[in-house]
Parts: sequence; C-alpha cells; structure tokens
Amino acid sequence: MKRAAQNEPEAVMQGRERDTVRTRRVVLDAAAKVVGTHGSGASVDAIAREAGVSKSGLLHHFRSRDQLLLTLAEDIAEQFAATVYAAVDPRDHAPGRLVRGYVNATFDDLLDGSAVPEQAMLAATLSTVPGVAEVLQRDKQRWREAFDADGLHPQRALLIVRAADGVAIAGLYEGDSDPEELRQTRRLLLALSRQDGPLVDFPEIG
Repeated sequence: MKRAAQNEPEAVMQGRERDTVRTRRVVLDAAAKVVGTHGSGASVDAIAREAGVSKSGLLHHFRSRDQLLLTLAEDIAEQFAATVYAAVDPRDHAPGRLVRGYVNATFDDLLDGSAVPEQAMLAATLSTVPGVAEVLQRDKQRWREAFDADGLHPQRALLIVRAADGVAIAGLYEGDSDPEELRQTRRLLLALSRQDGPLVDFPEIG
C-alpha cells in the first residue's frame, strides 16, 4: 500500500501529460479544419467550438490565436515530413529514395480525391500569420539538406520536387485534376529519379 501511494503522484502526472497531448492534438485538428474552411481569419471561438473545448481551455494550451496558428503551421510541416518518410520504400536503397517518397506522398494525397493536399492549402492560407514565413523557410532548408543527402543529382532533385509541389497547388487554380494525368505525371517524375547525372550541362546554381 505504501509503494502504491508513493507511485500515485507520478501516475497522476503522466495522466495529465497524456491529457495535455490529446487536447492539443484535438485543438490542432480542429484548427486545421476551421482554417481550411474559413481561412486564416478563423476565430478562437470557432476553433474552440469545433474542438469541443471552452475558449479558456483552448487558451490554456495556446496563449493566443497567433500562437495556435503558428503551432498549426509547424504541425503541418511535421505531419507532411512523417508522411513522406513513411512513403519511402524500405527496399529502395538507390539514390533518390527520399525524392521518390516525396513524390509518392504528394500524389497519393491528390489521387485520394483532394484537389489540393491539406498541407499545401493550409501552408498557403497561414502564410500571413506572424512567424509562419520563418517556419516555412526552416522547413524548406530541412528538405534541401535532406535531398542533398539523398544522393540524386541536384538538378534532378530540384526539378522533380518543384514539379511535385507545382502539381500539388495547381488545384488552387484549376480545380479537380484528371486522375490519369496525375498518374502519368507521377510515373514521369519517378522515372526521372531513377536515372543519374545532370539533366542539362551548365554550371550549378549556387
């Protein structure tokens, strides 16, 4: 009995930590949904209602609306990175395996019926929130370093990734995409990643 009493505070603390993590996850998911519908002007009240928490409860976890939206931008970047790494074929050890994971993660989302992948749409919507531009720049630098270590020629990595990004946001302007065209584009980009060497012979951009 004595040992159980000694362990109780730690168990309570761990339970509270789990509750905090769960609540933050619920609020971030609600924020993504509300921002996706109403844009970056979405109110704390609307997000709290969607999350099923009080406004004061939400602000207990996120000090302000801007902090919540900044955390959402960071969360979107982390979730997309996790999706890309999960899409890397564990049997693939050739140069460009991460680039192929990036392409497959992007096109899987598009072929699931999304005109614009959630991470692309939300990143664009949140770009005017204070601090988000810096989050996006850090994320861009992280991907640049990861692709540099991926072994594919920089020209190929640049073209393939930029093409995948372009297809991902095309739905903002074009609406629904043609699934067969998406599949063909993915095949082309993956084929480019399976070859080596530069695409054209000119000095690399520094």
